[in-house]
Amino acid sequence: MRLHRLDITAFGPFGGAQSVDFDALSAAGLFLLHGPTGAGKTSVLDAVCYALYGSVPGARQAGQGTHLRSDHAEPGTRTEVRLELTVAGRRLEITRQPPWERPKKGKRQGTTVDKAQTWLREYDAVRGTWKDLSRSHNEIGEEITQLLGMSREQFCQVVLLPQGDFARFLRADAEARGKLLGRLFDTRRFADVEKRLTERRRATEARVREGDTALLADAHRMQQAAGDAMELPDLAPGDPGLAVAVLAAAAVARSTARERLTVAHCGLTATESAHTRAQAELADARELARLQHRFTEAQDRAARLAERAGEYEETRARMERGRKAETVAPALELREDAEHAHRRAALAEANARRALPEDQADSGAPGLTAAARRATEELGSLTSARRAEHRLTELLAERDGLDREERADEHALREADAWLDGWEPARAALQTRIESAQEAAARAESLAVRRDPARRRLDAARRRDQLTSDVTAAERRALDSGQRAQQLREDWLDLKEQRLTGIAAELAAHLTDGAPCAVCGATEHPAPARKDAGHVDRDTEQHAFDEHQKAQRQHDEHQQHHTVLRADLKAVTAEVGGTPVARIAEEVTELEREFEQARQDASVLHAAREELRRAETEREQRLQSRQQSAVRAAARLTRRDTLDREQATLEAELTRACGTADSVAARAAQLERLAAVLTEAADAARTAEEAAVRLKDADARLSDAAYRAGFDTPAAAAGALLDSATHRALQHRLDERQSEESAVRAVLAEPETVAASRQAPADLAGAAERAAGAERRLREAASTRDEAARRTTELDRLSARAEDGARRLAPLREEYDRVARLAALAAGTSADNERRMRLESYVLAARLEQVAAAATARLRLMSAGRYTLVHSDDRSGRGRSGLGLHVVDAWTGRERDTATLSGGETFFASLALALGLADVVTDEAGGVRLDTLFIDEGFGSLDDQTLDEVLDVLDSLRERDRSVGIVSHVGDLRRRIHAQLEVVKDRTGSSLRRRGT
Repeated sequence: MRLHRLDITAFGPFGGAQSVDFDALSAAGLFLLHGPTGAGKTSVLDAVCYALYGSVPGARQAGQGTHLRSDHAEPGTRTEVRLELTVAGRRLEITRQPPWERPKKGKRQGTTVDKAQTWLREYDAVRGTWKDLSRSHNEIGEEITQLLGMSREQFCQVVLLPQGDFARFLRADAEARGKLLGRLFDTRRFADVEKRLTERRRATEARVREGDTALLADAHRMQQAAGDAMELPDLAPGDPGLAVAVLAAAAVARSTARERLTVAHCGLTATESAHTRAQAELADARELARLQHRFTEAQDRAARLAERAGEYEETRARMERGRKAETVAPALELREDAEHAHRRAALAEANARRALPEDQADSGAPGLTAAARRATEELGSLTSARRAEHRLTELLAERDGLDREERADEHALREADAWLDGWEPARAALQTRIESAQEAAARAESLAVRRDPARRRLDAARRRDQLTSDVTAAERRALDSGQRAQQLREDWLDLKEQRLTGIAAELAAHLTDGAPCAVCGATEHPAPARKDAGHVDRDTEQHAFDEHQKAQRQHDEHQQHHTVLRADLKAVTAEVGGTPVARIAEEVTELEREFEQARQDASVLHAAREELRRAETEREQRLQSRQQSAVRAAARLTRRDTLDREQATLEAELTRACGTADSVAARAAQLERLAAVLTEAADAARTAEEAAVRLKDADARLSDAAYRAGFDTPAAAAGALLDSATHRALQHRLDERQSEESAVRAVLAEPETVAASRQAPADLAGAAERAAGAERRLREAASTRDEAARRTTELDRLSARAEDGARRLAPLREEYDRVARLAALAAGTSADNERRMRLESYVLAARLEQVAAAATARLRLMSAGRYTLVHSDDRSGRGRSGLGLHVVDAWTGRERDTATLSGGETFFASLALALGLADVVTDEAGGVRLDTLFIDEGFGSLDDQTLDEVLDVLDSLRERDRSVGIVSHVGDLRRRIHAQLEVVKDRTGSSLRRRGT
């Protein structure tokens, strides 16, 4: 990194615009930045740091934003820092403007705050022009950090060497040194490793305890299943040997349970044999009792049959009389049917005669038939009168229809007159609706033209907001990918450093006896270097480099995507401006509402036109209907005269035909009723005479049938006749009697039943009691056997689960032992870590050893070969070791603490340490070349000879094409260093003046 030019405006003590030409100052290699105390020497360095990182170093960080502005600046002058530099082969220009509280423009009172601004440009040597790269704070900060390979803190320690900090570093204890080195070398990943190991140890320990707890839970279940046959080990979760003790106790419990199961099986077999014998004895006793009861019951049934013998004979005799009476049954049914028919005929004749006229009440059947014939003939003569009466009815109905038609025409005429009276106002209202709808249609067309641009503007506003969030997300992704690329770059550099450290072993792998060494040229190789376990080969380094390049390409893609999104956002913003989406949406909504309202108003145009057309058609129809009503009225008048004349003729004819009746229909009804009554009475008289003859014939036949069947009278035969229900009941009694007699005889003839009756009564209660006892003993034996089997099965299942859990827990316990050992070793608490050095301290100790070696090369020159800085990993008191720093005095040959150095010695020792640290951090950052360094104060404590030696060391930095700026107010340096940048202060603010270039 080489600084070319710095422009400062209204920054710190500089009220106006100041410029620093570092190219001119760096030409001499060593230049002096001097001036009175408080003039602003350090502010120049602050401006460089602010241009690069957007903040100032150290304790001055509180002065960010508006506090960076010079109090001497004019109100209208904005604070600005512009730095031109070359880094990684690229010439860049960074311009930063902090937030600015300025007066409002125009005539407005008060102030307003402008946001901070940042620009990054790159010089195109081919075209000879500057090219804009970015105006994003985050993008620019990420780009500069990536190019320099250092954070702001590292830059301030490496490029802006603060001597006071390194003097305190020399005198600090191990903890303070660790904090500074950790900040410079970023050893957080090693601290994260320690933390990760501790977390893994805790997690693994918890899982081991969880597994032991589950194993103990299974052991408790096995103890419950085994009863008193198992004792649990007196161990807690996490104790060694817990799984072995649990499995041993489970094996003993399983063996005891199997022995008890065998004993229970033997007892169950003996009990089953006794139970079988008791059941057979009980079955024999039950069979003997059954046969004895059967014989006794058969004897009782035979006695009951002998007692009911008389009843049986009586039933049999009754059944015999019933069979004889069945031969008389047809004659009885015939006589009964004839009697019923005679009664019905007599009753029907009496009813028919009651309806006859008095002059026909005593007439016989022939006389009634002749009278009915005369009434029928008179009824036929009324046909002409009926036709006249029907015509008169139609005539009257037609007269009523004419009256109704006249009333309807009068009503329609009044309605048409009323409707035609309101025709003109209705037509005017419809015409007004049509005109309003036409105006709404024109308004809808106008709004439709405005609607599409408004919608496009709303879409653009929404896309603007979406792109804003996308730009933020893309910026965040670019930052994350940049950090990942930086991290992979650091990992690659670590591997590269490890490979370089072990490069001797890699070169030794290709040595052969007799062949010269590529390094020293020797042909003998008595002790070639060997690769250690953590050796990094070329492939590993190349893989890390490829991963870094891949991450860098991904970061470039994210950056390009972010740039594209920003360009899209700019284009959309230019189109729609900064109007909020809500306001545009309200305008679009209002426009849509007006358009919908106009479209709805215009939608009634067709309906209004149709309604006007229908109204005009209806007007024509009503006018035509009024004319037709007048024509129908004249026709009705002529028809009424014709109907009146025909009505008079018909009424005269009907008066002659009706006689005393009210109408022809009434006279015809009288004749029809009379003819029907006479005919019915004649038929009833003939039917009654015929029924009397049939009844007399049936009586004769019944008397003859009863005599032939053996009955004295027909009544006796009727009394002996049985109905079907009584016949079935009597037959059932006889069948039951015969079945019972056969069954009793069969039982009393059975040999086994007769033999059982001759034995002693069966002891059924005793046999049942003995069988119940055998059943109870069998259930108890089976329960004992099942309980033993259940215990054995449960113990086998739980033991298998415990063994499986122990197998799964074994590798976890091995992992816990391994992780716990590593965590204790990394934390410095393990007995194997003799110096109690944490992993992070170990890494920092290696870095401190490199810094001490690099610083010694310059310290020997500054101290004329007297002092050497060495790293010490000895423990201090009861604390941990690793970050000790001692100085070796060549005059005395003794090693002592750096806190014993004098003031001047402390200065050049801290200067040497700062330069050494700058070299190490530069290499750590990927070898970024630092061509410009600044050293701030401390030279006043040196004598002339030491000052010359220190300046010689600083001047030797030019051999590496570096330029060193010394910040000091020591007067002797102004005589020794020709190239100078003087800071001059006065009441109006400080200014810069270059000399000797």
